[in-house]
Amino acid sequence: MILKPFRATIAATIAPFAIASFACAEDADLAKQLSNPVASLISVPFQFNDDSGYGPNDGDKAVLNIQPVIPFSLNEDWNVISRTIMPVVWQDDIAGDSGSQFGLGDTLQSFFFSPKEPTAGGVIWGAGPAFLLPTATDELLGGEKWGLGPTAVLLKQEGHWTYGVLANHIWSVAGDHNRADVSSTFLQPFLSYTTPTAWTFALNTESSYDWKNEQWSVPINFSVSKLTKFGEQPVSLQIGTRYWAEAPDNGPNGWGVRAGITFLFPE
Repeated sequence: MILKPFRATIAATIAPFAIASFACAEDADLAKQLSNPVASLISVPFQFNDDSGYGPNDGDKAVLNIQPVIPFSLNEDWNVISRTIMPVVWQDDIAGDSGSQFGLGDTLQSFFFSPKEPTAGGVIWGAGPAFLLPTATDELLGGEKWGLGPTAVLLKQEGHWTYGVLANHIWSVAGDHNRADVSSTFLQPFLSYTTPTAWTFALNTESSYDWKNEQWSVPINFSVSKLTKFGEQPVSLQIGTRYWAEAPDNGPNGWGVRAGITFLFPE
């Protein structure tokens, strides 16, 4: 009987720490899912990139990528994950004295068919089609071409680490015949580390190769993000930098800035 008040006091003292520990573990798990491009998690990232050095006038370009990720369950074994990249672009003198433009760029729409469970070796993968949609609101903001091709992702998550690669290739199939045809390969090897307190440190490249002009674009990105909550809404905040290791003669150069906010909608 004497121990009952003592036990109650201990329980009352420990409970907040246990709840906080559970919340941290839950946040870390959500943060780690964000490192998986085919996770069964609805998310809406807003990613901002700012780069300079375009063309002979060292033009500037700022892009806000709106990138909703929506998984759909096909059956007990398979998901299909819809990933959209819709850029909102502001640019100035990127092609000499070309002035300023603001509006939508071309949209990339991908669908990944992915097993719900990793393979026996813990490998997670997905593959499917990718579509280039000529949604640009200005001729200098897009290529005015329809395109399609394959896309795939392969990754593994071990402990706090996530590593893998995402790739696609797009060929133009229709559009303005006066504009250049598209044949472009995109390669994104990625590596990230998520801490128990839901911080994520990420390194990747978003390299593309233009087969028509035989030119590489290779930005190397490093970012730090933290998963937190606004009320009950999980949100990931990101800040980072990028360095252009390779770019076309009229492309960006030097250092750029990346920042982002991602809204998560776990089931």
